[in-house]
Amino acid sequence: MASSTVQKLSREEFRRQKDLDAARKAGTAPAALDEEGKPINPHIPQYISQAPWYLNSGAPSLSHQRKVEDDRSNDKLDNWYDRGAKAGPASKKYRKGACENCGAMTHQRKDCLERPRKKGAKWSKKDIQADEVVQDVAAGYAAKRDRWNGYDASEYKKVYDEYAAVDAARQKLREEEIDNRTTTDLAAVRKVAKTSKGEGKTADPDFGSSEDEDEDEDKYADAADAVGQHLDAKTRITVRNLRIREDTAKYLINLDPESAYYDPKTRSMRDAPITNVPAEDAKFAGDNFFRFSGEAEEVQKLQLFAWQAAQRGNDVHLTSNPTAGELLHQEFKQKKEELKDSTKTSILARYGGAEYLDAAPKELRQGQTENYVEYSRTGQVIKGKERAKARSKYPEDVYINNHTSVWGSWFDKSTSQWGYACCHSALHISYCAGLAGIEATEASSAKQLLSSSLPPEASSSSSKAEPVKQNDKIEQNFSKKRVGEGDVTLDKEKLEHALRDEKKRKSKADYDDEERHSKKSKSGTVESSSHDVSEEQLEAYRMSRRMAEDPMANYVDKDDF
Repeated sequence: MASSTVQKLSREEFRRQKDLDAARKAGTAPAALDEEGKPINPHIPQYISQAPWYLNSGAPSLSHQRKVEDDRSNDKLDNWYDRGAKAGPASKKYRKGACENCGAMTHQRKDCLERPRKKGAKWSKKDIQADEVVQDVAAGYAAKRDRWNGYDASEYKKVYDEYAAVDAARQKLREEEIDNRTTTDLAAVRKVAKTSKGEGKTADPDFGSSEDEDEDEDKYADAADAVGQHLDAKTRITVRNLRIREDTAKYLINLDPESAYYDPKTRSMRDAPITNVPAEDAKFAGDNFFRFSGEAEEVQKLQLFAWQAAQRGNDVHLTSNPTAGELLHQEFKQKKEELKDSTKTSILARYGGAEYLDAAPKELRQGQTENYVEYSRTGQVIKGKERAKARSKYPEDVYINNHTSVWGSWFDKSTSQWGYACCHSALHISYCAGLAGIEATEASSAKQLLSSSLPPEASSSSSKAEPVKQNDKIEQNFSKKRVGEGDVTLDKEKLEHALRDEKKRKSKADYDDEERHSKKSKSGTVESSSHDVSEEQLEAYRMSRRMAEDPMANYVDKDDF
């Protein structure tokens, strides 16, 4: 609502008003006059000449744009009510219309600040108070907003005197406590006396309250405020936080923005600005390098010990008396080790287990020895004794199913499968076929390679040109039929003989490994690998082997018995 409350004009009145404004601007009509009779410039915009609704007088005027003359003579900060001022002597009798509680004429009972009486002055006619001085203080803009306007500084003296009396009483109690002690520690007495503040300090040096000590404290505080130093009030340690002018700034050592981060607030660079230079040779290796190099760590431990000891009430200060602090720290570490040893002894005496604390020799733990061994370029031992191979807890050189190598010792590149190196079998836990298995695997791989390299027409024509009847061995090697596959005719007598041999082999569980190795070294291979496996032997192996994964292998029907 920035416009004045003017009644809504009709269309004719609005047209006449517009014509009048145009005539005034053209000079053919006289200008409008304000309340003082002064003409109003018709070219003044409407948002300036039109008064807001809360200052509208109903007539053309520019008074809302002029500066109001105000008498600010009473607008002073020290112009305030006269507290407790009385208008004259108190009246001898109660006056009609006065306060019923105190008898003053300047206020009523509900506004009385006196203590409510059991029997007011209106009825008792006694202790009638004098009239107060009633002032009309016209506070200005600044006086209304001054939070300390009317504050009497002399009233704070009561608070100051109260705190001074409390400090004096506390000082007296401390002195009495020190006097009542049977064995007084001079250092502890001085420490207690130094913490006391207030009036009534004596010049006795035993209580640490002499003027000389106060001057020393002031000098110490003045020195701590020097430029480039930071003072910790509790520990009184000065820390340099400004560099010397001759020193190169940390952020200027390496101008690469991707180098170590520089914190401008604390002026610290933790990492090294140049990483390809050793820390010992670098001009600046980072704050972390200086913080944890040399004897800095020991000094930090000593400083931490001094702080903790001071907090517990001991008179330990690393700066004023470093020798005493070092001796106390050494004594503390010695007692700590003794306590650890006594705790360890008590635990072992209670629960036992001392035999497990004996460490193995260093040679066994680190695998180091004084035996000299010299090797050639090919890896052969020239001088000394070769180190014995470490043996594990698992069985070694134990082969199953007549194999002479372990599973995974051979890899077939054509089929990308692992198998046994002794028979080139890719079937896990299979029976070893020896050289026959190797020949069969190579023949099958060669045929597959040949068939994959020839076109379909050539492969079909070559298969037709082959004779119908071939040797059994050639048919076995070049056909997809393997041992134990397809339609097989077994000889009954050979099968029974193979079953007896298989039972004998399994019953002989304590087979001598040394005898096997000796046979292998004489003949170059195991005897079983020198002959082919027949269909009867393979069937006997299948019939006598244990089906470990069969859940019904150990099932016995009790009804049959």
